[in-house]
Amino acid sequence: MNRFFKKIYEYINPSVNPDLAPAFDEWQKHIPTLWLLGKTGAGKSTIIQTLTGNSLVEIGNGFQPCTRTAHHYLYPAENPLVCFLDTRGLGEADYDPVEDIAMCSGKSHALMVVMKAEEPEQSGLLTALKQIKRSGAIKHLLVIHTAVNSIVDTQERQRAVEYNHQRVMDVWGIKPAQWQSKTVTIYQPIVVDFIPEDQQFIGVDILHHALTDALPMLSLLSNQQAHTNREEQNFYQLRQEVLWYAGAAGASDAIPAVGLFSVPAIQGKMLHSLANQYGVSWNKKDYAEFVGMLGSGFLLQYLSKLGLNQLVKFIPAYGQTVGSATAAAMSFSSTYAIGRAACMYLYHRSKGESISKDQIKLAYQQAFKTVKQVADRQQLSKSAPKKDHE
Repeated sequence: MNRFFKKIYEYINPSVNPDLAPAFDEWQKHIPTLWLLGKTGAGKSTIIQTLTGNSLVEIGNGFQPCTRTAHHYLYPAENPLVCFLDTRGLGEADYDPVEDIAMCSGKSHALMVVMKAEEPEQSGLLTALKQIKRSGAIKHLLVIHTAVNSIVDTQERQRAVEYNHQRVMDVWGIKPAQWQSKTVTIYQPIVVDFIPEDQQFIGVDILHHALTDALPMLSLLSNQQAHTNREEQNFYQLRQEVLWYAGAAGASDAIPAVGLFSVPAIQGKMLHSLANQYGVSWNKKDYAEFVGMLGSGFLLQYLSKLGLNQLVKFIPAYGQTVGSATAAAMSFSSTYAIGRAACMYLYHRSKGESISKDQIKLAYQQAFKTVKQVADRQQLSKSAPKKDHE
């Protein structure tokens, strides 16, 4: 068994540092993307500020040009997990969304149409939306109505929202019975407003719920749990880094023959990075102890699943769709769960404290179960939105 652990240790700790740039680039290509389509001043930056908690988000701060007419904002900046695509050329008469559509192609994404309730002139937006609809590339549509409280009369406010919303639904081919239904919420108007003097954002919970339905990854970013101890507090400071490594592992494992080598290497790099955060270092004894705490069958199960996932991906048609999606979700979930368990192990080791095998094993199992549900939903979100009940 010692020889077995040694081989595995060498597997994730190669003598030559592997080039993981292609794997990280692959994840960068597939980062879930929120495309904000709306006129200047509609409230797009305010929405991004609210979703990220970054009050400094504004034009020129964090946004980088990615097409001739759009800028993107990666969040978090260092280990990004989501991309906001902000269309800046919408007011131009010759705006063509082809490049922006291509930017979202192949990713889990949602199109957020942002409209000020008091502005009925939306011809530029509607023209662009028709082109986007014809492309068939965008699956998820959310319509957000902002600055609603600028219309004082409640009935007039309701009419303004419904007027703008109806025109978007007409372009998208959605009947009134669908978006006005109380049981089907997918196309219902999302009404938000920001009141500066009170620092209050109205409708943020509804917005979060709609977005996490379209992009489940966001539920992990916004999941603020109550921490019961210092170890959990420490982990949640590193959680975005663990998610980033998990995303990179999942993206690379969707490619046949790549994940067999890249996933363990990414996980090994993550373990070293986390150890540095806690001011400790791994050795063969520590690694064997940590893996042993995950369960006697963990390594054999891990390696067999990894190898099986690679074989499945070579099955024609099935392997390139279901097989790749399954492998990606498994690698995402297992990488995150390993990171969670490692943080618990490293925290107690940095304190010179003992920790039981049951605690480490439970941390792994709970993290895997929770994130696997999100990863499965994320894969489904790439195909199509939930069916409407007509």
